[in-house]
Amino acid sequence: MPEKNAIPVCILLGPTASGKTEIVEQLFIPGNFLCPVEIVSADSMQVYRGMDIGTAKPAPELRARIPHHLIDIRNPDEQFNAGDFVRLADEACAAIAARGALPVLSGGTGFYIRNFILGQSDAPPSVIPIREALREELLRRGVPPLMEELAACDPPSAARIHPNDTYRLLRALEVFRSSGRPLSSFKLPPPVSPRSCYRFLILGLTRPREELYRRIDRRCAAMFREGLPGEVERLFKAGYGPGDPGLSAIGYKEFFIEPHPGEYALSGDLIGVEALVARNSRRYAKRQFTYFASIPGLTWISATEEPRGQIRRALEFFLKA
Repeated sequence: MPEKNAIPVCILLGPTASGKTEIVEQLFIPGNFLCPVEIVSADSMQVYRGMDIGTAKPAPELRARIPHHLIDIRNPDEQFNAGDFVRLADEACAAIAARGALPVLSGGTGFYIRNFILGQSDAPPSVIPIREALREELLRRGVPPLMEELAACDPPSAARIHPNDTYRLLRALEVFRSSGRPLSSFKLPPPVSPRSCYRFLILGLTRPREELYRRIDRRCAAMFREGLPGEVERLFKAGYGPGDPGLSAIGYKEFFIEPHPGEYALSGDLIGVEALVARNSRRYAKRQFTYFASIPGLTWISATEEPRGQIRRALEFFLKA
């Protein structure tokens, strides 16, 4: 149960291109809502400076009208993990509540959101190169060899992870490869016990899968028209590359080719790069839906059925409770 003075927090999550920013812009503009609102970004890549187009950051005009937090706080070569996110999100929510505003945690990084709601385990933070290598192995080798590897190094985790749950499968292998210890040896948070310092309203924005994929394709095309190749080129000239945490993100890593071992260059095949970004984004959206299913207390809102009214009514009821 929430504590007596628990901070009310609304969480608005959804897969990439589901329409979260549009909802924020339409619903929370000052004067449109029953109380002031400040946004805490739950996007693992919007923390990086200079990565604006490829991460679909809210426009500066929107951020000037509605305060946003945890955007542009790291350089692309700096690590940022779930522990950093929870600590900074806690600080932001406390400060927002002290100003008499409602914190709205909005984004699509399910791992960050789940850790914020439930609290963290003491397992090591994600290591992006290992995570990406495992994803490539999954695509190349399939699930059975990876399940066999997990059964050999971490039998308890292998016993409780379903083969279809590729997120948890890869996470367990990532922990073992990065730390040398099985995930099952670390303390895990209670699976369905939200932290009592907050009172949560957890809403998810959803669309039919094919419609979502069309929106992703249109967004990718718009990013290229708006100058994504130039953004990547500026970052590359500034000394950043695919080995850095920021540029390992979808929308950036696809631009890089390796003409010689350890040497990187930018691809000249922008049509092929755009197709690859769109494909990887669709695959990421599918993984997001899978992971969101593990978040307790989530209520789905259809983005095609007047979501603003549904969210407004839910928030009005939540704030009066």
